[in-house]
Amino acid sequence: MTSTRPRRWLPLPAHIALPGVAVLAYLLQLLWFRAGSRTTDAPPGLAQPGRWIHAAAIDGALSALTPIGIVFGAVLLFKTMEGSGAMRVLTGRIRGLSPHPVAQLMLVGWGFSFLIEGLCGFGAPAALAAPILVGLGFPPVRVAAMCLIMNSVPVSFGAVGTPIWFGLGEVGLSSEELLTVGTKAAFINAIAALVIPVLALRVVLPWRTIRASLGFILFMTLATVLPYAFMAMHSSEFPSIIGGISGTVVGALLAYKRVGLSASPEPASLPIPESEDTEHPFGPMRAASPIIAVVLLLALTRIEQFGLRALLTADSPAADLDLGPAGNAWITPGLVVGFRDILGTDVAWRMALLFVPFLIPFVLVSLLAIPGLRIRREAAVSAWRDTLKRLARPAIALVGALMLVKLMMLGGESSPVMLIGRAMADAAGDSWIYLAPLLGALGSFFSGSNTVSNLTFAPVQAAIADSLDLEITGVLALQTVGGSLGNMVCIHNIVAVAAVIGLRDRPTAGEAPDALHGGVASILRLTIVPMLIYAAIAAAAATLL
Repeated sequence: MTSTRPRRWLPLPAHIALPGVAVLAYLLQLLWFRAGSRTTDAPPGLAQPGRWIHAAAIDGALSALTPIGIVFGAVLLFKTMEGSGAMRVLTGRIRGLSPHPVAQLMLVGWGFSFLIEGLCGFGAPAALAAPILVGLGFPPVRVAAMCLIMNSVPVSFGAVGTPIWFGLGEVGLSSEELLTVGTKAAFINAIAALVIPVLALRVVLPWRTIRASLGFILFMTLATVLPYAFMAMHSSEFPSIIGGISGTVVGALLAYKRVGLSASPEPASLPIPESEDTEHPFGPMRAASPIIAVVLLLALTRIEQFGLRALLTADSPAADLDLGPAGNAWITPGLVVGFRDILGTDVAWRMALLFVPFLIPFVLVSLLAIPGLRIRREAAVSAWRDTLKRLARPAIALVGALMLVKLMMLGGESSPVMLIGRAMADAAGDSWIYLAPLLGALGSFFSGSNTVSNLTFAPVQAAIADSLDLEITGVLALQTVGGSLGNMVCIHNIVAVAAVIGLRDRPTAGEAPDALHGGVASILRLTIVPMLIYAAIAAAAATLL
């Protein structure tokens, strides 16, 4: 008789590992890189390295408030919907549209997420899609990974095109060149999109189920990326929005008519009781009204033509508070708050409270849903209590992750991230075109943002393109695509989506493992290979430009 030896090692939970790594990065900066003393833009008289490193750590901790707020709002919204029974009605109607698992995953994880990324970004697509899919009965860990993989193609034009028009704004390109970069990035992403949905679905479903419905997957993918690529030739703001709307509408029609779907799908989602819808005094439109309200509010606050975006993001302070050596705090009429001159350095932090998808739309819609869905007081209080309870450990992990990001990017041209990027460029030489996407991915891996990746590495990519006599628009397109695919493996994006659906790193003492156990390491193992495949496709597609 043999006995199974217990595992002597388990990955540390994210709320322990990430702060620990941040402390290690802090010590390395202080004792080895001495970033502050080499920061080229440090004002005279502020050469004390400790001050700059402390300021970066504070900036990181404050920056974590953005993903923490998004996670809080998303969890609260879905807890509120659960308390009213709206989630059960909504998932039941999705099953009614199509019981096929491929259709359900593509509609929510691909089409709907595509639209939300185009409107918002900030990690909101996975935060909205994953709980719906978990409610349909799909395994949480695999759903989290699938949502991150699928939410890659639209990221180049996420948040109304911010990675293009703002992320590449410091490179000095003309408007025509920016449009060319966007067109090339969309072309590369469209080619990758022929493979990425299949790779993402394979994380959740067996290959035989996917193979039998390849027609539906192809039709819905083309319905998304063809308008996306066409729009990219004319605008950098709307490709993902138009692609998401087109893909979702066409996909819903295809699913309803069962076009391209196998005749007998293997059940992947949980059965729904016949009486479930009749237990609630509202129909599917009312049940879906919180999600519809979220989409409409995102559109109203993101699309420039509506006029709210400028008000909610303006940086003209209405009041400020001098905190002496600590810095200066400020607030605007649109509730943009900030903290500048941190510890006497030029390190600054800001957060647009009404623009970040936190108070608007998530918290606002959650509050309006209480009377709108006739939620009992006890259920509403329980939703808030459960949300706060769920957020405790992920909040610690996110603070650690963002402190690590800021410390790794501290030091200007001598920062650890820039040193890694230069080492990659030196190693690649004339073959740089094949590694250019990975530099973009490196930026979004650390920052969780395609925009930040472009701001950080676009000047490096432009310099490399110039030195190697490569077409600058093609190299910057690869940078942008790399920033998109790097979101699959960004640690704090993974922490955020895991928190929204309630994943736990591992069982506590005496607790049996279940579907909700599996944290950052489990999800990362599922996303790393698709990311590398995406990078290879991008490099190959770039040779056609």
